[in-house]
Amino acid sequence: MKKNKTDKIVVSLTKWFGIALFVGIIIWGAIYFLKGYSYEQTNDAQIDAYLSPINAKVGGYISKIYYKDNQLVKKGDTLVVIELDEYGLKKDAASAELMSSHAKLPILAANEETQLKSIEVIKAQLVGAKARLNQQQKEFDRYKNLLADESTTQQKFDNISASLSIAQSDYDQAKASLRVAESKLNDFRAQHNAIQAEIKIKATLLQRQELDIRYTVITAPFDGQIGKKTIQVGQLIQPGQTLAFLLNKDEEKWVIANFKETQVGKFKIGQAASIEVDAFPNEKFNGIIESLSPTTGSRYSLLPPDNATGNFVKIIQRIPVRIKLTDTHKKLAKLSAGMNANVYVLKDQ
Repeated sequence: MKKNKTDKIVVSLTKWFGIALFVGIIIWGAIYFLKGYSYEQTNDAQIDAYLSPINAKVGGYISKIYYKDNQLVKKGDTLVVIELDEYGLKKDAASAELMSSHAKLPILAANEETQLKSIEVIKAQLVGAKARLNQQQKEFDRYKNLLADESTTQQKFDNISASLSIAQSDYDQAKASLRVAESKLNDFRAQHNAIQAEIKIKATLLQRQELDIRYTVITAPFDGQIGKKTIQVGQLIQPGQTLAFLLNKDEEKWVIANFKETQVGKFKIGQAASIEVDAFPNEKFNGIIESLSPTTGSRYSLLPPDNATGNFVKIIQRIPVRIKLTDTHKKLAKLSAGMNANVYVLKDQ
């Protein structure tokens, strides 16, 4: 009797379990097909965010590293320090060159002063030479008249004529010396302008060396979380080399969903979307379509397909769709770039 009663209970439980399982399958199938009918969906989607590269502005050997994998950092925190011995020497050399250029200015000023005094002396000599020339010219005119009246000898007239030529030569020489002296003064002044320009160049080079020294200390440009550490102390890095990636926690996040080309025909900007992330299966996220790619994803590949050659096999292409997440910053903070997601876009909106 007890055995028959137990069998009846087992049969009854099995029957009800079968009925519950059947009803569950029907409900699941109904929901699945309802979603398929009401939504365009894809599981080819990932969370995305801006990853800012931290690049070295100068090259050299790494002296210290102040961060670890996945560390949270604040704006201005020191991340990497590059050895600055070489840059310190370059700065000292640039400073010495600047001092050397500055030292040329007093010397040039003294040369200009000396040249100005030389010009004054030459001008005085020119005045004297002019006076002597005028005197000799008068003597020449007087003896010329005397010679015409036969009141003097030819020899005396020749002597006066030679003296006039000498006086004219002295006067011309004084004028030429004045021109040379003034030209030299202009050269000194031109050198002064050239030295001033040289000083500006050397000062700029010194500022560049000081800037390079500041660049040996690499800091975080904003608050965020740094990624994987890929460098080591003592490693030689080059200018422009990427040292790490920093994720800005305050920046927006979005979803890149790769829908089939047969699904996107009625998609519109601003259309609502629902997102399920594999990491949080019991939570839904909301978003709107922000943009659609102008080309299929395959067009961005290294070797785009060329269907004009060889045998052709038609393959449905996928269109990347950018979906802006509209939930609160606190809710989205848990999402990480690269997470897989399922995206649902309601049809006929």
